Amino acid sequence: MLQVPPPPQLSEVVVTGARLPPAAGEAAFSVIRLDEADLAPQQRLDEALATVPAVSLFRRTSSLSANPTTQGISLRAIAPSGAGRTLVTLDGVPVNDPFGGWVIWSQVPTESLSGLDLIHGSGAGPYGAGALTGVIQLRERDMGAVLDASVAERGGARLAAAAGTDAGPVRLVGTALYETSDGYVPVRGPEAGAADTPLDLEFLSAAVRADIPVAAAVVSLRASAFEEDRGSGLAGARATASGNSLSATAALAPTPERLGWRLQAWRRESDLANSSVAVAPDRSSTTPANDQYATPATGWGLNAALRRTAVSGVGRVEWELGADARFNEGETQELFRYLGGAFTRGRIAGGETSVAGVYVEGAWDDSGPWLVAGGLRWDAWENANGRRLETDLATGLPTLDETDPERSGEVVSARLAVRRELGSGQALRAAAYTGFRPATLNELHRPFRVGNDLTEANAALEPERLTGVEAGWSWTGDRASLTATVFWTEIEDAIVNVTIGEGPGVFPRAGFVPAGGVLRQRQNAGTIEATGLELDARWDASDVLSLRAALSATDARVDGGSDAPQLTGLRPAQAPIWSATAGLDWRPIDRLTLSADLRWESRRFDDDLNSRVLEAAATADLRAEWALSPNATLWAAADNVFDEEVEVSETATGVAGFGPPRTLGVGVRLSR
Repeated sequence: MLQVPPPPQLSEVVVTGARLPPAAGEAAFSVIRLDEADLAPQQRLDEALATVPAVSLFRRTSSLSANPTTQGISLRAIAPSGAGRTLVTLDGVPVNDPFGGWVIWSQVPTESLSGLDLIHGSGAGPYGAGALTGVIQLRERDMGAVLDASVAERGGARLAAAAGTDAGPVRLVGTALYETSDGYVPVRGPEAGAADTPLDLEFLSAAVRADIPVAAAVVSLRASAFEEDRGSGLAGARATASGNSLSATAALAPTPERLGWRLQAWRRESDLANSSVAVAPDRSSTTPANDQYATPATGWGLNAALRRTAVSGVGRVEWELGADARFNEGETQELFRYLGGAFTRGRIAGGETSVAGVYVEGAWDDSGPWLVAGGLRWDAWENANGRRLETDLATGLPTLDETDPERSGEVVSARLAVRRELGSGQALRAAAYTGFRPATLNELHRPFRVGNDLTEANAALEPERLTGVEAGWSWTGDRASLTATVFWTEIEDAIVNVTIGEGPGVFPRAGFVPAGGVLRQRQNAGTIEATGLELDARWDASDVLSLRAALSATDARVDGGSDAPQLTGLRPAQAPIWSATAGLDWRPIDRLTLSADLRWESRRFDDDLNSRVLEAAATADLRAEWALSPNATLWAAADNVFDEEVEVSETATGVAGFGPPRTLGVGVRLSR
């Protein structure tokens, strides 16, 4: 993992897949790069990202045990959410779900990637809507092959493979993953009852890409699909998710003698089934509460860019002009109001969202100490055809029939950054930016239930808007590096789940809230302001020992204004102030590598009122690798080696759910 330096002065950039090279201006912003070696020890992409403290998964658990709807990601612990506040792309194609904005992480195995870039700060310019706290750019591998097979405690097994090869002038890249686990029970000790069941999992994904040379350009055609089935930790509650995507990309890398360009079209389909239950006070049993048996959604989009790089007496100048458009449509189909041993009501709710924009980006490098970059963007967004229909299953008559008014607007966003090399390996940089994130179809239209807690949708949600500034210093030596960043960020019209009532009680739209539960609604609840500090240090102490450490401190506070005054002064849910990581890699002999990783996080809250406290947590992971040959490695790992109880959730009655216990696994990795 490294802080990205200014790009080298190359007369020609050669790309294998149909992608443009990294923009010259990226080095002026806060960019952290994870390469293939950083990703290799991690079996899940979200776990690899979690090694960076500034990355905030919605909950402390990983995609090994997280419900699909909680797999949202944000950069910096400003205000994590299930929808996520970060745009994730794979070679330019959004990976975020078209209905909910979350990311099904296992659809992109770590073995399939050559690396990724985490760009902090709001993503105006080429990234656009959704990149509220930044963007994660994934790069699919082009060549080589890797096979990783492993088994772990509690029925865990995983087989992943990725390879690239040439078939005449065409390059083919393929990826496949199968993973299964019997899971663990999240509620432990005397509080657990017969209602508590394991978070089991079965997942399958595959992808294939063809890179076809056309004159000096490259055309990439890609198809992928995934399917997962998982337990939700309660008897009778399960979740399944599936999806597929198609994309076509054509690109020509720019040179000082020619214009570069990219043209891309993509389509993504997804579906989610998610059943929920009400839990008896003594946790001895559950009762069906809601059956979201289908959530079909489709997203599609286009983007195009022109890029020019010129070198003259004043230095290197690069500019990019582009446009993009994204469209999403989907609905939730569900059964609810369980009475007399059967569901009595049905619901169909959904709509369409769209956003389209144009942008200009530019960067100037004086071939000396200065790099200046910036961009300006205009977007138009619209929410349309929103409807919520609820019917009595016995009579077929509607009990609620609402048509939501269309909403639309325009947003102008911008960013500007400057970097100066100071010599002796030191550099300073500063940046300012704005951005926005429209509400997802899930937030606009889908109510949901977790245990006895209900959350209502809100079709009147406005886009979130972010303003931020930051400054950073970095030093790179022969064997060590150190970076420091301070930032201030403000999110206006932040979309949060606001508590509006406590059970037991009957609420006309949401239905009955049982004892020990609360009713929440997604709302634009005022403003979230955050101030933070990020530190990252690396030291290659010798040829056989390397050390790393990182720290993130983010003080985020809510100002609920007149709409949610009860939230003013509180911290956003799931937003810790402190998080830190440390690790080492030691190679005592040529064939043996030992690694240790520590992660600590201060307490966070599971709710908007800060009444459900998730205590501070620390975990340690160990890994040993033995090189059987230059192309084969045998490995063993112990995750959460001290078997710490890490709180990841808490009910209104104080029952805590925990992350995975100590897990031992062994595997073999083959590569070429």
